[in-house]
Amino acid sequence: MKSIKAETLLAELNRLRKDLDEDPSDLEWLTLHHAFCFISYKMGEFQSYLNQEAAKGGFDRLES
Repeated sequence: MKSIKAETLLAELNRLRKDLDEDPSDLEWLTLHHAFCFISYKMGEFQSYLNQEAAKGGFDRLES
């Protein structure tokens, strides 16, 4: 079972968000921004979800 930290995925989501121009009229930016904000407020729940997915092998193919 390969595990992953919530912070790792949140950092990647933030990187994707920062790669775009901040444009509230752009659905892609808006989606990434609100997903980032929501997940950052719910880190404990997100980590629990990731732990459950890891137990199912959800990250076994992730390259280190």
